Amino acid sequence: MVLFKILIGATGSVAAIKIPVLSKLLIDSKEQGFDFELQVRIIMTENAKHFFELSELPPLVDVYDDASEWNSWKGRGDPVLHIELGKWADLMVIAPLDANTLAKMAQGICDNLLTCTTRAWDLSKPLLFCPAMNTRMWEHPITSKQITTLKEWGHIEIPPIEKTLMCGDKGVGAMAEVTTIVDRIKTVVSSKS
Repeated sequence: MVLFKILIGATGSVAAIKIPVLSKLLIDSKEQGFDFELQVRIIMTENAKHFFELSELPPLVDVYDDASEWNSWKGRGDPVLHIELGKWADLMVIAPLDANTLAKMAQGICDNLLTCTTRAWDLSKPLLFCPAMNTRMWEHPITSKQITTLKEWGHIEIPPIEKTLMCGDKGVGAMAEVTTIVDRIKTVVSSKS
């Protein structure tokens, strides 16, 4: 069976509570109809840590954060984690992609492990992103420009959906359903294999 390596980026949106479910569905790839085995690693921003516990993740998932970058590098010649993760992965999916990280990516800012990894991403490999933010943030004029920038680079958007958000507002901005994300990953992986 073919092995396909997926790197999940989790940012500081409340939708990060779905990371344990997403990672479990990907690990159980055969049950989801994949014809290949998936290996999953996760990069979490510091803000993503507010929304789920590491103990909720499947045991086969390696997790990295900003401290991982600096703990792995001691001196010249040592591997650079954000480069190594990009080389390791066949596909990256950022789910959720909050407004802050979207803005950083669109401007090329790389001030944490996740944004350094996206800045050094091999553009011949797929990078999927799942925006998730309050409706007011989603409707801000800068958001569509930033989304367009990412898509111009070849990144693939899995658009947000309309529903009642955690804050009680109703509107577009909620991260796509996990099953939608898994199905889109399956389509992309199938086209690459």
